Amino acid sequence: MNKPIRIRNENIRRGLAFAALALSGSCAQAAAVCPGLPSHAELRTALIQARTSDNGGFNLDMWGTLVDRDGTVCAVAFTGKQRSDQWPGSRVISAQKAYTANAFSLPALALATANLYTAVQPGGSLYGLQHSNPVDTGAVYKGPATLWGQPNDPLVGKRAGGVNVFGGGLPLYDSKGQLLGAIGVSGDSSCADHAIAWRTRNALKLDYVPGGVGPGGMDQIAFTGGWGQPHCKDAAAEDKVVAGLPPTRKP
Repeated sequence: MNKPIRIRNENIRRGLAFAALALSGSCAQAAAVCPGLPSHAELRTALIQARTSDNGGFNLDMWGTLVDRDGTVCAVAFTGKQRSDQWPGSRVISAQKAYTANAFSLPALALATANLYTAVQPGGSLYGLQHSNPVDTGAVYKGPATLWGQPNDPLVGKRAGGVNVFGGGLPLYDSKGQLLGAIGVSGDSSCADHAIAWRTRNALKLDYVPGGVGPGGMDQIAFTGGWGQPHCKDAAAEDKVVAGLPPTRKP
């Protein structure tokens, strides 16, 4: 009479063991492919801290993604209590932004995704760039969705691809000036996304930026010029936010 119960219990134990193995394997994979980059927990802590500041947006919860220098996803996190607290579509956008900022930055030249907006418009010097490097839909939408934003997000260890050309993506440089990869943040206005990404990078101490095309010769957002993007919500508030962002560190 007890045999079916014993079989079910054994199946449950095997299932839990398999799930634990998959989780540890995913975390180990992220650590193996992303040396020198923050963990999922470190990303989430810094992202939450940055999101609580006044960023000139709509005060929304955020997605954040880290990639290494090869564009491989190292971590995906969100600031809310559950994944539905953020715009679902912003998970993929954050990965696109990270992929873009890494793909078009160099050891001596940092490009934020915000720096690309004007240049990719019709007639611009980079028109068409946004259609290159398409998103790998098989990677970014792989489930189960219950794992999205967790340490074992199915996107970890894969390349999302995609090119995003508005605020929220920034390259990551360590204290030696080495380009390690990039961060992408999405979930609010693109102007707020940039500010939150900037604050997160600063909190992670990966903002030893060598130089860029934005204001101050860095990868800062600009709202005019050939490497700028439009204001999003309140021009005066957004200008004030940018003026109050922490300065980048010197290698």
